[in-house]
Amino acid sequence: MSRRNLLRGAALGVGAVTLPALLSACGEGPGGDKKEVSVGSNASDAVPKKAYAAAFQAYEKKSGKKVKVNTKDHNDFQENINRYLQGTPDDIFMWFAGYRMQYFAEKGLLTEISDVWSGFSGFSDALKAQSTHDGKQYFVPYYYYPWAVFHRKSLFQQKGYQQPAKWDDFIALAKQMQQDGNPVAFCDKDGWPAMGTFDYINLRLNGYDFHKSLMAGEESWTDTKVKNVFDTWRELMPYYQKGALGRTWEEAGQSLQKRQTGMAVFGMPHPGTQFPADERDDIDFFAFPEIDPQWGQDAVEAPIDGFLVAKKSKNVTGAKALLKWLGTPEAENTYLKYDPNNVAVNDGADTSSYSALQKKSAQLVSAAKQISQFLDRDTRPDFASTVMIQSIQDFIGNPKDVDGLCNSIERQKKTIFSQPVG
Repeated sequence: MSRRNLLRGAALGVGAVTLPALLSACGEGPGGDKKEVSVGSNASDAVPKKAYAAAFQAYEKKSGKKVKVNTKDHNDFQENINRYLQGTPDDIFMWFAGYRMQYFAEKGLLTEISDVWSGFSGFSDALKAQSTHDGKQYFVPYYYYPWAVFHRKSLFQQKGYQQPAKWDDFIALAKQMQQDGNPVAFCDKDGWPAMGTFDYINLRLNGYDFHKSLMAGEESWTDTKVKNVFDTWRELMPYYQKGALGRTWEEAGQSLQKRQTGMAVFGMPHPGTQFPADERDDIDFFAFPEIDPQWGQDAVEAPIDGFLVAKKSKNVTGAKALLKWLGTPEAENTYLKYDPNNVAVNDGADTSSYSALQKKSAQLVSAAKQISQFLDRDTRPDFASTVMIQSIQDFIGNPKDVDGLCNSIERQKKTIFSQPVG
């Protein structure tokens, strides 16, 4: 799901003009229709759209209340999120945990839901932390999905490929795939997919704490540790598909499905939504390989998606009632029945019907010593949008000038992080 536009929208200032029609709100009159809750949805892809529809219909049947879902194109929703929240937003909207949530809480664009959280069970302390800003809760987590190295099981069996656990073996596999006519799938037209590879190499080379500090602006991008990330990444680049900057994530996922490529660093829904249902059992993955034994494969990127209440919600009471239900195992079970590309966050959710891929994903995350969200979710959105999208794309286009790249990032970082959020 494209974050290029998400980041640009999130980085806009508080004084931005509201959208007249793109992201319209619901509700009748100043107080809204108390019998109806409106939901701003970015789930424009067919699979999640159907799954959310089932979940909201279940709530309507259970509560007798109406849920009006305003589904917008995923990219358009993300691009305009800041103006949307400052204009006439829906009562509830779909968004992301961690820094992505905290950014809007800091700007006063969210309604606190600590009272909703007081009735929750089945959420870990880590999930609560990802839903909290300044000691208060604003976010209800709904599902997560891990990033890993995805591939077709049948292609590995056909070619005799083995899942590597170490970097050198990973590079050797990539080289063999290229020789066999199945290069590593790679894309960055959307501006965010390559961030996952940067994150994993950084986590494997320098550890989770350095990753968090770097994203927080506390480390220098001219540090040798950062330059080593880009230098290590260059080892993989000869074995990528050509033309990454002109390829969307959907197209890269389709290349895996068509056996045109051998593997890809992706989040679980990205290949999952590009494979027909009768081929999804052929999707497999392995954890991003170890580079430095000091850090092993301890960290896993596992973004968390969920719901928030807009500060300008016209029906806060109805919104909170819906959130109380969305935080239950029943609500997650309903959603995941129709979307096998994600994993439930509530411990009480029924996992008996999980696919092999979902079970393996849950095991990967539960065994992780640290969980990161993603580069564009772990740092300031203005830094991610105005600096890191272009910088990584510049690196893909010209991977030789690492010193110049890191110097440029550091200069821009100092400017951005010296300014207050918003």
